Amino acid sequence: MYRVWNFIATYSILLLTGAVAALVWANINPESYHHFVEYPLWFNGWIGVDFAHWAEAYGSHAGDFDIGDVDRVMTVHYLINDLLMALFFAIAGKEVWEAVILDNGSLRGKKAATPLIATLGGMAGPIAVYLGIAALLGSDTYDAVARGWAIPTATDIAFSYLVGRIVFGAGHPAVRFLLLLAIADDAGGLIILAIFYPSGDLAPVWLLLSVAASAIVFLLFNWLPRRLDRHDQLRQKSTWVRKNLSWLPYGVAGIVSLFAFTQSGLHPALGLLPIIPAIPHADRAFGIFADAEQHLHDLLNSMEHALKHPVEIILFFFGLANAGVEFNAISAPTFLVLAGLIIGKPLGIFLFGWLAAKPMGLGLPAGMKMTDLIVIGFVAAIGFTVALFVASVAFHPGPVQDAAKMGALFSFGAVILSIIAGRLLRVEKQPG
Repeated sequence: MYRVWNFIATYSILLLTGAVAALVWANINPESYHHFVEYPLWFNGWIGVDFAHWAEAYGSHAGDFDIGDVDRVMTVHYLINDLLMALFFAIAGKEVWEAVILDNGSLRGKKAATPLIATLGGMAGPIAVYLGIAALLGSDTYDAVARGWAIPTATDIAFSYLVGRIVFGAGHPAVRFLLLLAIADDAGGLIILAIFYPSGDLAPVWLLLSVAASAIVFLLFNWLPRRLDRHDQLRQKSTWVRKNLSWLPYGVAGIVSLFAFTQSGLHPALGLLPIIPAIPHADRAFGIFADAEQHLHDLLNSMEHALKHPVEIILFFFGLANAGVEFNAISAPTFLVLAGLIIGKPLGIFLFGWLAAKPMGLGLPAGMKMTDLIVIGFVAAIGFTVALFVASVAFHPGPVQDAAKMGALFSFGAVILSIIAGRLLRVEKQPG
């Protein structure tokens, strides 16, 4: 990924287009939109949603299909959210992996301590506000919405980074602080999805297949060629593997791992993550929005660059399949998600950031003020992509899910709040 606008154009413009199209479609003809999302592509016994769940969701027209004796149904929604979105999460996982593993990784060492602690606040604050207000609304409301506690923990990394540059200026240290926070938030979100939102009954033994696929492909196509080349300056064997096999072994391992996740009960969209550490990578990273990133030609970065257009299209369909909510769906979950984001995020980031900077003595980057943390909190309150995704797995299709999704869509209001907060708190813009 290259310049910030190129990143936004690649991964967000089509996503927004799909989301707007879904909103229009769902409010003009909700029945046809619903049938599109739940349309069955394949009746089978291995992959997809439970048949009984699909039949209930699709409605009376489920009987129109010649089904036979099957257990699973691959719907349009399942194909997009559970399988194709694995490529999107693989890109997010790649950035987190590089930030943690490389010597110059942005999430290593003391420089990342304050942003990491602020990230914890940016997740704890929304959870506390969401569940706290839900409890005040009564036990019936709490029981209905409690499972959505993770929705407002999300931060849309692309839009937040763009708004951060608008509010602070490209050269302000708060922009890098925000980027570190967003990357760490992505990592936290992946962990939450894996632990708290399984897609079915857990069968962790299947994960051994995923681990085995990663280990085998690493040993045979990464470690072994380098081992055989240890006395060869020309690195002939590694070069042969790279030129003739390229991404193919890792692609096969990815398919095996993805299938293992579909059977394990963990969300399949995380299925490519175990393969990322097995792929040869550069010895440094310039950062997700750095111009120099386009000049890295190691296999991991080359695979990421090759996924640019496929993921662009996938995000369009993700928006189309998830943002189709009728406006009359606005209800308590909508405001709970919004409150978690626009109240919990700034409050949590400020409190935990202050705790790290002052009592813990870790400080803030040079040029940052304590009040900048409040503005960062509002910028990070743009949930959108990941918030939509979590809403789709937290609740079954229906009024509660639709209302929660509306809250994720309305989180774009944090853009206006960020600009207002920046002016009220006298942020000094620093051009890059």
